[in-house]
Amino acid sequence: MKKFSLSTWLLFLIPSIIGIFLFMIPFKIDGEWKIPVAILANEVAKFVEPIMPWTVTIVMILAAIGSLIYQFKKDSNPEEQTFFEKLFRVNWFWTIVRIVGAIFAVMVVANVGPEAIRSEDTGGLLLSPTGLLSFLFTIFLFAGLLLPLLLNFGLLEFFGTMMVKIMRPLFKLPGRSSIDALASWIGDGTIGVLLTSKQYEEGFYTKKEAAIIGTTFSVVSITFSIVVLEELGLGSYFLPFYGTVVGAGVVLAFIMPRIYPLSRKPDEYIDGRPYDEHAETLPEGYNVVSHGLENALTTADKNRSITKFLSDGLKNVLDMWMGVAPVVMAFGTIALILATYTDLFVWLGKPFEPLLMVLGVPEAAQAAQTMVVGFADMFLPAILGGQMIESEMTRFVIAATSVTQLIYMSEVGGLLLGSKIPVNFLDLVVIFLLRTVIALPIIAGVAHLLF
Repeated sequence: MKKFSLSTWLLFLIPSIIGIFLFMIPFKIDGEWKIPVAILANEVAKFVEPIMPWTVTIVMILAAIGSLIYQFKKDSNPEEQTFFEKLFRVNWFWTIVRIVGAIFAVMVVANVGPEAIRSEDTGGLLLSPTGLLSFLFTIFLFAGLLLPLLLNFGLLEFFGTMMVKIMRPLFKLPGRSSIDALASWIGDGTIGVLLTSKQYEEGFYTKKEAAIIGTTFSVVSITFSIVVLEELGLGSYFLPFYGTVVGAGVVLAFIMPRIYPLSRKPDEYIDGRPYDEHAETLPEGYNVVSHGLENALTTADKNRSITKFLSDGLKNVLDMWMGVAPVVMAFGTIALILATYTDLFVWLGKPFEPLLMVLGVPEAAQAAQTMVVGFADMFLPAILGGQMIESEMTRFVIAATSVTQLIYMSEVGGLLLGSKIPVNFLDLVVIFLLRTVIALPIIAGVAHLLF
């Protein structure tokens, strides 16, 4: 193993330990278990509540205007793209979604337009001073700024190398895919998809591996999980909740690559080469720990700049604010209008009603409505469930199911379709439904033990 200076070792250890503390170690505050990032977000939220609706609206307006401008600007070389170009250059569908989100937000804060859009049961619910979008903004601020502690100083590289012996036999994947999963888990599912897409295009993953990682390991981040749980009033259940999500996720990761449609994907690289079984052999003289440490320390050594740390953090914050808020506002408002004024979700959820009744989940008819709506956006089950469901056990089942479904068209699903990863819309529908049906008995079983 290469020799590294003491400063490099400290650069790997100190930020990684602080990152683990902030994002993964829960504390009991006022009778509820919460991780430090969520505690910070809640404290700041108390001070900025009155100005949050207008702040969120201004950011959404900027996202919409920026995306519209970039639709008419000439594409630059992907290698030379500026941060703002990456932030605003989305396809026409997502540009329209951002515009719709901004228009809905303006209607709510200015109290103009149709009552169905701005009422306290629809758009007004999302954009109130204590609503979902206000909490999203504060949690994204801290999570985004502090995320480089986990991403930039070698923690992912260390775990990625250590996981080689587990990923291949269990999940039919290369060890490096655990880095994608960790990046999703710690950062955001979209980070995982982007990492997977990039590595697939560079020839590290086969078509089958890329499809499996993109649809099975682009897991919902800790940050988003906190938001879902808070929305359903279950903040004190974070540890059992996340344990359930991880447990169900591991079972799904074991089953999904072995059944249709993922089992049918070709095991060849993007350029047509067949799978190379010698791609992951350890260098001579190394074991998984020494190789993992060398990878981690090499990464830490490249990230000595405080300016880069702050710059990466601010970019994360803007990316989350501008990318997620308009989508939640647009899809969330439309879904709440459909849920409040139509029976669409009642009918779409009907097939899940008998399954939930067999599993002994209270308020099965109402809970069934939330099972399908997550395909549009991961927050929608929590928003609808928070309104309709009294039972804590049922809200727990909704929260855990919505987080394990993974394929949300507003985020991971849309990104997968826009990438070169070989999955189509029908694949995503089938994977979403299979994940829901397989995960429900596991989640309901844990819920019965807890409540």
